[in-house]
Amino acid sequence: MYVERIVDAELSERLAATGAVVIEGPRACGKTETARQIAASEVLLDVDADARVLAGIAPSQVLAGAAPRLIDEWQLEPSIWNHVRRAIDDRNAPGQFILTGSAVPADDITRHTGAGRLTRLRMRPLSLFETGHASGAISMKGLLEGVAPNAPEARISIASLAELICQGGWPGHLNRSAKQVLRANRDYLNEVRRMDISRVSGKSRDSVKVGKLLHSLARNVATPVTMSTLAKDARGDGAIMKADTVAEYLEALEQLMIVENQLAWAPHLRSRSIARTTPVRHFTDPSLAAAALRASPDRLRQDPKTLGFFFESLVIRDLRVYAQAADAEVYHYRDKDGLEADAIVQAMDGRWAAFEIKLGGKRVDEGARNLRKLAKRVDQELSGAPSMLAVIVPSGYGYMRPDGVGIIPIGALGP
Repeated sequence: MYVERIVDAELSERLAATGAVVIEGPRACGKTETARQIAASEVLLDVDADARVLAGIAPSQVLAGAAPRLIDEWQLEPSIWNHVRRAIDDRNAPGQFILTGSAVPADDITRHTGAGRLTRLRMRPLSLFETGHASGAISMKGLLEGVAPNAPEARISIASLAELICQGGWPGHLNRSAKQVLRANRDYLNEVRRMDISRVSGKSRDSVKVGKLLHSLARNVATPVTMSTLAKDARGDGAIMKADTVAEYLEALEQLMIVENQLAWAPHLRSRSIARTTPVRHFTDPSLAAAALRASPDRLRQDPKTLGFFFESLVIRDLRVYAQAADAEVYHYRDKDGLEADAIVQAMDGRWAAFEIKLGGKRVDEGARNLRKLAKRVDQELSGAPSMLAVIVPSGYGYMRPDGVGIIPIGALGP
């Protein structure tokens, strides 16, 4: 049974406005099934060897079919890109093709721009709202419009939270046992380090070193860890990896959409504080970080500090899904004085909301203080006043505190 996705509506809107939509996302996040809900015909290049041959010698036959036509894993035959672009020009009508891909091809493959013809749509694993673990009583769109959080108690126990983190938001895992899912997530990462990263980068990669880098990224998830720190931390055969090598591996992992940096927000500030620009590093789903560390739900519960970082990464995953539906992006803020906000959600029109993410209720006051300080530090004449300041927690009620900071349980948040 197909699980409805938040991105379904965006796909329909984009198809109605442009000739083709390129859906990009990590392998197994559900791109093909989502595309199939609206496609009228399809060709699957990852399993149809004949179609891959035709793509090179008779591409018009591959493109022939009722519109919108799904071309799955198109990057396996990248020459199809220009033929799709030409077909869109010839047909002069929207909604002709849906291209899906689990790796972003090198720039030279798409050097002939698809501007005005193709639009790119990012997909991620399922959010808690999509899996039914969050009610959506508190809307991200509403928060950006200044609507105060108001929701009945949403309770996710620490044990359940650890399980949700380790299992992740992969659609194919919804009806599998916890043991099967944990093994599948480890297998997923093994394929990334053994095969996928070499395929996407076009050169052989040391799978042992890639595994050590993935382990280091998992240890530093939800932090602004630098290249040099990762290079020292990810050792291969006892030797320190070069920062340039780490950069190359990270670039390949980004192409595979296995990792996704959270970029720094750059507001106008009243003070002379200098905002730090190092990105915060996340896996596209926190289950991959758990798999890299071979962490089970039981082990996570016994390590509250690591669980806190993984909870933050889970929230960032969901915020990205909800923000995209509101035409917004997710950033972070940190400055040289130590002031931070775990997430800044900024809409295209400039409206912004700031969030702190806290696993324990004892740290909610600290998060609220940070958010109020940030609001005072931002030059609101230039950046605008925040639409919302809120602390996101695992469980509880959704409400507004007397100091103007909201409390949002992750089990109540939605698009």
